[in-house]
Amino acid sequence: MTPKDELLFLALGGSGEIGMNVNLYGCQGKWVMVDLGLTFADPNYPGVDLILPDLTFIEDNRDDLLGIVLTHGHEDHIGAIPYLAADLGVPLYATPFTAGLIRMKLEEEGIKNQVKLHVIENGGSVQLGPFGFRYMPLAHSIPEGNALVIDTPHGTIFHTGDWKLDDRPLLGVPSTPEQLTAVGDEGVLALVCDSTNVFNPEASGSEGDVRTGLLEVVRSAKKRVLVTTFASNAARVQTLGEVARETGRAICVAGRSLDRIIGNAKSAGYLRDFPEMVDWETAMGMPRNKVMIIATGGQGEARAALARVAFDSHPIKLDEGDMVVFSSKQIPGNEIAIGRIQNALATKGIVMVTDRQAEVHVSGHPGRPELQAMYKWIRPQILLPVHGEMRHMAEQARLGLSEGIPHAVVQGNGDIVRLAPGAPKIIGRETAGRLVLDGDVILPADGTTMNERRKIALHGQISVAVAVDRSGRLIGEPAVRLQGVPVEEDKDAFISEAADEAAKAVTKGGKEEDAVRERVRLAVRRAATRWTGKKPVVDVLIVAA
Repeated sequence: MTPKDELLFLALGGSGEIGMNVNLYGCQGKWVMVDLGLTFADPNYPGVDLILPDLTFIEDNRDDLLGIVLTHGHEDHIGAIPYLAADLGVPLYATPFTAGLIRMKLEEEGIKNQVKLHVIENGGSVQLGPFGFRYMPLAHSIPEGNALVIDTPHGTIFHTGDWKLDDRPLLGVPSTPEQLTAVGDEGVLALVCDSTNVFNPEASGSEGDVRTGLLEVVRSAKKRVLVTTFASNAARVQTLGEVARETGRAICVAGRSLDRIIGNAKSAGYLRDFPEMVDWETAMGMPRNKVMIIATGGQGEARAALARVAFDSHPIKLDEGDMVVFSSKQIPGNEIAIGRIQNALATKGIVMVTDRQAEVHVSGHPGRPELQAMYKWIRPQILLPVHGEMRHMAEQARLGLSEGIPHAVVQGNGDIVRLAPGAPKIIGRETAGRLVLDGDVILPADGTTMNERRKIALHGQISVAVAVDRSGRLIGEPAVRLQGVPVEEDKDAFISEAADEAAKAVTKGGKEEDAVRERVRLAVRRAATRWTGKKPVVDVLIVAA
């Protein structure tokens, strides 16, 4: 599809889900992309860690794509870049801190020279065909969270990215209400807005409040303290540095991603007064009340530092009476993984503090009062909720309409929305879906490989080898091997019966190889169903002697 003299919006990710944000704007024959993120796999994708957006639509129209503009450096906004950006063949645009994170990703993937990355100064701008982009800083839980003011021939779009209001931010200087009101005074056609916390009746709170809460908690600790937070939350890392200094504790960092974020933040001009850090060995030799550890893994990640500490596979050790502070929100879906780690810590007699016990975390997304304030300042003609599940986006649409915004459009991934000319409406649908990064291979999320793996995970797998002579007669006994089939101590008896059923199947019909293979497969699966109630995947090898 080629945009005509009109203004189009198309989400390929992040609408109907929280994560994997990819938004396209189309005008006068050209497209621009805002963000290129990923999301993390759940148990529906066995063996997979990362989920990527399906960019088939824009890959088919790559000659009309002008560039990718990034709002900030969270994984759900930049994480797919090292896997997908090179194939698109267009330049990237980002502010310094975000560009530093992207550069590290490109270097790790070995494609630094294949992708052009342009650094736009904070508050800067760039023109891409009919689209003019102006960066406008907003508070978030990472340095250089930005809204984009997008000037087009059909009107101005205010694309919020991820944001909140914070009157006491510790890193960066967000735009003031007066500056946002000035944008509204220019006239805004559409507000494309974060929906994550629309059901929260209160404002998200300030990083300054978290500083006070963390100071109280750490000050009360008598022994060693470990604080886990999102690695990308450099403002929280800054807060923890200040808390450590005020409580007389040295800082020790556990987690490669934290090391990278701290290094990138310093190179971009942040964390200038962050305390000197001590290494793991030094930290373990210090008095227990003189060290604070900052660690990754608060979402229960099995390979992150906190899990390794909890299960005694890390050089950093915690003992009875030590404290672990979860300075992060529990992401839905991670409850079991987090609970596993917390149970391991509880077994050791370790004290745990979460945001339920103290003010040790605030969200980086706007609650209802903040959304209402943004509506008042920007005064758009159209509200386009994004960055949320369908229930979040529908609720924000209702909220916006109740606050006097004339139009609101609830769309999902793949819906093409015409914003102008005329009243906004959904005019079509394009391909949108998910890919998985399986090892080093990118595959369809619901393709043959993943569907086979799900079946094996659910039912197990049986291999049968049958030798036949040239006339199709059975030679010897079929060989049966199985994995994940629940027969346990009856395994030998089951294999014997399955082999007998396979042998009978060879002689019960025609001698064509495909027909024999199918009879054997069905006979062995029926035997497995009788024994277990399961329907395993059965693979049959016919060996012609």
